[in-house]
This record gives sequence, structure tokens and C-alpha cells, in this order.
Amino acid sequence: MKGKIIAVCRAPAQGMQKVDIGEALLVEDKGMEGDAHFGFQHRQVSLLNAEEAAKIREKVPNLKPGDFAENLLVEGFDLSDLKLGDRILVGEALLEVTQIGKECHTRCASYEAAGDCIMPRLGIFCRVIRGGAVRKGSSIEAE
Repeated sequence: MKGKIIAVCRAPAQGMQKVDIGEALLVEDKGMEGDAHFGFQHRQVSLLNAEEAAKIREKVPNLKPGDFAENLLVEGFDLSDLKLGDRILVGEALLEVTQIGKECHTRCASYEAAGDCIMPRLGIFCRVIRGGAVRKGSSIEAE
């Protein structure tokens, strides 16, 4: 199964909505350069299926990539098939799945914009094993 990246998003601080910047550098054991989660131990890069985001967008059409706090919005690659420890190739980088979903303690900017935040249920979080560039149109596939 091979998909593609349709948005590359980051935010300078936690709690802020991420913005699609088109391309970024993923740094080994750090995450996405310039993102609020840069340097986190196990949640360095977050991924979300575009197909799931589109379901919410039907109800709230003004949602943009990054509004769910995802770093990488993925199309044509089913993230729900991944398990902890799986590795995926994203552009030039290699990622390892470290967490599936998350617990939200407060209503973040994503929840306020969408009325729902799907990252706690459907988000995938990874650690950067090998860094490299990732951009809109980059491929994503299981290693």
C-alpha cells in the first residue's frame, strides 16, 4: 500500500493550530524542525488520514489541513492498519509508530475550530528513526 502526503503542517507552540507549510525537515530523534513537538520523546510527528478529516469537513467546510493538530495529512494509506513499532517511509524519512491516539485533557484549538478533535481517536504518533525532507506529494508506505 502506497499513499501520499497532501499537507505538511506545524505550529510554533502547543495548543496552537498547525498551518500547512508545504514541506519540512524531519530530524532524527527530534521530529519536525520548527514544530512545537520538536524534541518530544515519542510523539515527535503526528499523522492523520485525509479521508477521516474529510468526514468532519462535510460538517465544517472551512476546516483546513493542520486544524486537527496533525503534522502530516495522508491520502491513500490506511493508518488504522498500523501497530506500535511498525515503520513507515515518508519522503526521505523513516518513522516508527510509538502511539495510536491520545488523551486530551482540554479542548484544544482543533476542537474549538471543528467541534470535534479526531486526533485522540485516529491520530498516529511517530518517532523519527531517519531524518529527511517531506513535502506535499511525498510518498508514504510501510517499510
